Amino acid sequence: MAPSNEDELTQAALQRLEGAADPRFARIMQSLITHLHAFIREVDLQPAEWMTGIEFLTAVGRTCDDKRQEFILLSDTLGASMMVVMLDQLRAAARAGQEQDALHATETTEATVQGPYYWDGAPELPCGADIAPGVRGEPAFYSGRITNTRGQPLANALLDIWSGDGEGVYDMQVEGAGMAARARIRTDAEGRYWFWSIKPSYYPVPVDGPVGRMLIGMGRHPNRPGHIHMKVAADGHVPVTTHLFVAGSPYIESDAVFGVRPSLVVEFEAHAPGKAPDGRALAQSWWSAHYDFHLQPEAA
Repeated sequence: MAPSNEDELTQAALQRLEGAADPRFARIMQSLITHLHAFIREVDLQPAEWMTGIEFLTAVGRTCDDKRQEFILLSDTLGASMMVVMLDQLRAAARAGQEQDALHATETTEATVQGPYYWDGAPELPCGADIAPGVRGEPAFYSGRITNTRGQPLANALLDIWSGDGEGVYDMQVEGAGMAARARIRTDAEGRYWFWSIKPSYYPVPVDGPVGRMLIGMGRHPNRPGHIHMKVAADGHVPVTTHLFVAGSPYIESDAVFGVRPSLVVEFEAHAPGKAPDGRALAQSWWSAHYDFHLQPEAA
């Protein structure tokens, strides 16, 4: 029988899932249909507004290409990406038998959003390398250790690193540009890492597409505080995708993608020209940042 009212329409849509072979897919679609129908009813969605939404999602898709992912940007700016990240890290802690309450997830380095500018296949460079030669910005020396949550050093752990330049522009945003300010670096036998890059700057997410227009309509700024991205991994441990944020950066309290976590905010120390910790002599002023990463062992 055809549905005769709103409640019957929702139930009819849900009943069409009875033939779904994948229980998890059915569970997700059941919740999506239920909440979508409830949203439409709650806001009393008008036909013109429905079409505006369809046109918006179409524009988001058309804006995507091999170097720009507008759907990730949409997810990021609505807080959806960060919600998935938080839940995934808590889930990993639970699998490892470490979760008693939500705070226990902070025993491992906290995760945050990957963002739309990850580029797979960055060159693997030795510790101490300058991963941003010729890139605009003030030089910065990064160092620290990677350990497990018991403090044991993780040798040969991998850091996959990327950032924008000193003005917040990523290589992927420059037409025809190759990789810049990206590298993969492995720790030494004592779990130590060190490398040179630039001190990252705050920057706006792209506002020339549909997500930018959405942010303007919401009355929101599009800016992210200064940060450098890292994927940290080691055999037998849960990998983490995270950032190091520049303490005191503009927008540190109002990141457009909700990615800031207090444990990831790092003081960058200013230095006069002279010799750096790795023996390099610099004729210009430079910065340093130190951070130790802690990875959760995988569940047995």
